[in-house]
Amino acid sequence: MLYNGSCHCGAVKFEVEGAAQIECEDCNCSICSKAGFLHMIVPKSAFTLLQGAASLTTYLWGTGIAQHTFCKTCGIKPFYTPRSNPDGVDVNVRCLDPVPTNLIIVHFDGQNWEANAHKVAHKSRAG
Repeated sequence: MLYNGSCHCGAVKFEVEGAAQIECEDCNCSICSKAGFLHMIVPKSAFTLLQGAASLTTYLWGTGIAQHTFCKTCGIKPFYTPRSNPDGVDVNVRCLDPVPTNLIIVHFDGQNWEANAHKVAHKSRAG
């Protein structure tokens, strides 16, 4: 299926290919829990930025591998480059328009990321 998404103000718009029933991860790490990010990692080939490249800014922390992209206007992070899969795109399911109701939410222990990240990387690369 093809899903459309955006930031809050609409400056950033994208489309992403995903399954009809989306399995997403709810991570309890500090940045994801504070932002309410629901993860759907896809290959870069399944993601298209339609508008707003100039409206994005990037936040790096820790290892600097994850590239957290935010809209400069509204501050929403609709997608980013994940540390667990730097060759993919991690889309915030809550930024899809409309937010799908066919979600399977899996909890991920990001507070213990090092011990659990291999599960995410293996799963996202296998799909």
